[in-house]
Amino acid sequence: MKILKTYGETANAAENAIRQIERRGATNTAKVDDVVHEILDAVRSRGDAALREYAERFDALAPGQSLRVTREEMQAAWESLGEELKAAMRMAQANIRIFAEKQLPRAFSFRPSEGMEVGQVIRPLVSVGCYVPGGRYPLPSTLLMTTTPAQVAGVERIVVCSPKPAQETLAAAHLVGVTEFYRIGGAQAIAALAYGTESIESVDKIVGPGNIYVTAAKSIVSLECGIDMPAGPTEIVVTTEHGDPDGVAADLVAQAEHDPEALAVLITPNEELAEAVVLEVKRQVQGNAIAEQSIAAQGYAFVTQSPDEARELTNRLAPEHLTVDSGADLRWVKNAGSVFVGNHTPQSMGDYISGPNHVLPTGRNGRVRGGLSVLDFIKVITVQQYTLDALRVVGPHAITLAEAEGLKGHADSVRVRMR
Repeated sequence: MKILKTYGETANAAENAIRQIERRGATNTAKVDDVVHEILDAVRSRGDAALREYAERFDALAPGQSLRVTREEMQAAWESLGEELKAAMRMAQANIRIFAEKQLPRAFSFRPSEGMEVGQVIRPLVSVGCYVPGGRYPLPSTLLMTTTPAQVAGVERIVVCSPKPAQETLAAAHLVGVTEFYRIGGAQAIAALAYGTESIESVDKIVGPGNIYVTAAKSIVSLECGIDMPAGPTEIVVTTEHGDPDGVAADLVAQAEHDPEALAVLITPNEELAEAVVLEVKRQVQGNAIAEQSIAAQGYAFVTQSPDEARELTNRLAPEHLTVDSGADLRWVKNAGSVFVGNHTPQSMGDYISGPNHVLPTGRNGRVRGGLSVLDFIKVITVQQYTLDALRVVGPHAITLAEAEGLKGHADSVRVRMR
């Protein structure tokens, strides 16, 4: 993990590193775009045949093995779990559900003037695909995080895709009541969800995190199919003046172990703290091969001249996960996927159990949105209604605006109803 001061002799090196981090989204996906386009085109044109070829090549699908996981397999996986893990999954699901229920927007209507009524109704998406990574680690938590808000929203058809699904992931699917689960992953799974094949019907929207191949594929198919966000490799920023070095280091290592491409950053005006955290990271990362790799490649401790500069840099990076010292820090946070407050709030609690979603924006997309939520699974449809008397009062203003824009047909469509 490299210590770089944003001032003095290392100022230029720090700025160059910061700019590289800012470009991380586009850079990461560009290098795999050609391969991803090839996979997407093959699945789109050859359907199940191409999907099976890629699944056997990348997802350990056995020749002749069904793409679809049976309900019996999911139930057997659940029954194989110990009671402690079952209890943990139930608590996580309950907290995710309660949080999603609180997030649901409400329908409303009101009358700005007599005879004129406007409002909105809330409708769920018809179908969604939930991508659950399955390469390095089993991620039942991601299955819970993606399917539960969809259920709260009222989505009719929820499809899960996960390569080499672990027993824990299958068990989580049984817990939430998933009925459509395919043992496929990567860009080929995204292609199947977006375009459909002989055995997999396409969906309206795809959600869930993944590696750079999945992220690139989601970005490409977004021209024809809705997606949540380019949720790529994990990112963590800890911005602190007086954090506990052991705890800060533990969070950095924990998020770094997700992926060799993960980004781990400390931002502090406290040089002594930076040095202590770097030493502790070096100690804690030993024996954790993936974390060692990502920390070596994308691990930074930026020492700023002031707390204000640290805050400005944090918002500039727009991290996926952000840890700050206290609730007062929320006043300056503008760009982040999810915020963790204080020494007693490890980021891993958000990964598993707190309730707020752990599918979060990466690649600086924290500038424009937060994490996955029930809002990703609903549509807000606006409604308006006039009586004739109200139209005669308000309509002339619409006619004036339409004529100012040179849209005669718009003006006439109002005028003809005012008779």
